Amino acid sequence: MGAVLEVKYFNTFLLKKTISNPPEKPVWNGSFGIPQSIGGYSRAGSNLTDTGNWAIEESRIRGGYNNTTVDFGVKAYLVEDEPNASNRINSMIYSGIFNSRTGINQTNVFSVGEDITKSVDPANGSIQKLYAEDSKLIIFQERKVSGALIDKDAIYSAEGGGIVTSSNSVIGAIQPYSGDYGISKNPESFAVYGYQKYFSDANKNVILRLSNNGITEISAAGMVDYFRDEINSFSVPSFPARLIGGYDIHNKQYVVSIQKNIQLQDNTFYQTLSFDERVSGWVSFFNYKPDQIFSLRNKTYTLKDAGIWQHYAVRPTRFYGTTYQSSITFVLNPEPEQSKSFYTIGYEGTNGWQVNSITSDLTGSGPDIENQGSGWISTSDKSSLIRSYTTGAYDSYGNEYPATLFPPLSYAGFNRKENKYVASIINASNPNEAEVAYGDQISGIKGNYVTVTMQTDSVTDNEGVKELFSVSSKYTKNSGYQ
Repeated sequence: MGAVLEVKYFNTFLLKKTISNPPEKPVWNGSFGIPQSIGGYSRAGSNLTDTGNWAIEESRIRGGYNNTTVDFGVKAYLVEDEPNASNRINSMIYSGIFNSRTGINQTNVFSVGEDITKSVDPANGSIQKLYAEDSKLIIFQERKVSGALIDKDAIYSAEGGGIVTSSNSVIGAIQPYSGDYGISKNPESFAVYGYQKYFSDANKNVILRLSNNGITEISAAGMVDYFRDEINSFSVPSFPARLIGGYDIHNKQYVVSIQKNIQLQDNTFYQTLSFDERVSGWVSFFNYKPDQIFSLRNKTYTLKDAGIWQHYAVRPTRFYGTTYQSSITFVLNPEPEQSKSFYTIGYEGTNGWQVNSITSDLTGSGPDIENQGSGWISTSDKSSLIRSYTTGAYDSYGNEYPATLFPPLSYAGFNRKENKYVASIINASNPNEAEVAYGDQISGIKGNYVTVTMQTDSVTDNEGVKELFSVSSKYTKNSGYQ
């Protein structure tokens, strides 16, 4: 689109192009002509394509004496004698009141005649988050969490007891909470439900809860090593990990997503998991990477790529248009000191669970078969896929699901007996590595314990909630052990 400029005093006005995203090294300052390509527009011959904004600026240097000028208008501020700004990272300042019913709006009034500032200890870092709860203001610094009364103050006796009194102070005395914890530089991890406030302290690699009992380290509920390793692995120098927190009111859980800093443009690696107060533990991992998490009434939402997504509206495991299969990994370890051979696996729950893998602990070493026997590697017994009760069905004609089946049916995976699903464990290890007799008709995995991964199948997963109550295995003790 061509640009037309009509001005009266050509020696007074300059035509300049404003650039929304300027390059690292500006190559045009508005007075040396128009470049071939820069900042969203280009020129080919005499055709100018304008995809940005144009501005007119008056050059007072070339303005003639008593010529027409452009008025500067009202100035937002006066010129300061010492225009050096002071950034007080540990201080708070409050304005006048705002009352929408009476029309009083003094939010832009900061009276120097009143004591309108309050500071916290600068040794604990900058203030990252403020949260007002009833008559208390909670102050989250990088290395400390404190509380202050609002419109009240406290008088302390010699014994240490406190009496709340009325005061003209907007923010009363500041009292720190017990514990050397803060919110680091991750205010995005903050979430609240009822009287419980959740947040993270990346400096200490912990997830915390602030309640009436003080600050509690909830990441210590069986996940100390996990958060220590994951928060560190997602952090690099100058780019600490992002910890997106929010409360899932649908499941009554605190959700935190550990992500690499957005400036690294890394959308691959993340960990999203949830904490449940009812079991005082971390209960689930999720396959979604949110930009923000929040709840409204009885619904849970997340923001992703400038879009709002409602969770649990279609399926519990559908995130951002993609459906995922639920899975669980656990260890079967009866009689830990005893070497065993596991022959069967059974579970109580609903139809639709399959076993992706069963792997024993290290049972020795063997040749590296994948590399033509060059070198030796540690070996473990592994099982074949065990299909679910539905997908493993077949008839005497050789038809398999989802083809039309004719009774009587047989089952290549789980079979149902006395309202319990059971299946044999088929050893799928390499013949040179297996610790038990190898073959399709031979079942069993040898080891002190086995790691099992179960997953919902892709056929019955849309039939509603899948429940898994208990898992067991039939095994025998190996000879030579007491």
